[in-house]
Amino acid sequence: MKPVAALGLAAASAALLVGATPPKPGEVAITVTDLRSAKGVVRACMTTNAKVFPRCREDPASHRVVVPAGTRVELLFSGVKPGRYAVALLHDENDNGKADRALGMMPKEGFGFSRDAKVQMGPPKFDDAAFDYAGDAATLTIRMRYML
Repeated sequence: MKPVAALGLAAASAALLVGATPPKPGEVAITVTDLRSAKGVVRACMTTNAKVFPRCREDPASHRVVVPAGTRVELLFSGVKPGRYAVALLHDENDNGKADRALGMMPKEGFGFSRDAKVQMGPPKFDDAAFDYAGDAATLTIRMRYML
C-alpha cells in the first residue's frame, strides 16, 4: 500500500488549527466534517495495534486527543512517527467519555474512521482503516457519520 496523506494523533502536541496553516514534516492536519452540532467534544485516537482498534485507549502507545466540537473541526498533530496507523473519531455530544448506544448496539453519536472505512455489523477492521504514514507533512479529511 502506498503512503497516503493521513492522520496522526499525539495527545501532547495536538492543537486546534487557527487558520489554514499547512502541516510540516512530522505533522498531520485533520479536518473533521459533517458534524451535526457543536455540542460536546470530538474524541480522536490513532493506533498501530490492530488488536485494540478502534478502542485505542486500550493501547498505552496510542495517540489520543479531545477537542471541542464544532460544525467543522480542524486539528494539527505533531511528533507523528512513520508507521501503519488507523484512526477512530467519536462525536461525544454529551461529553460523557463513551460512545452512547440505543438498544445496546446502535450508535447514537457520530463516528468516523480513517480511509472512510465502512461500518457494517460493527466497527471496521484495522486493515480497512489503516494507512501508511511516511513522516511527511500530511492532511486528511474525515467525515463524521450518524446512524440515529
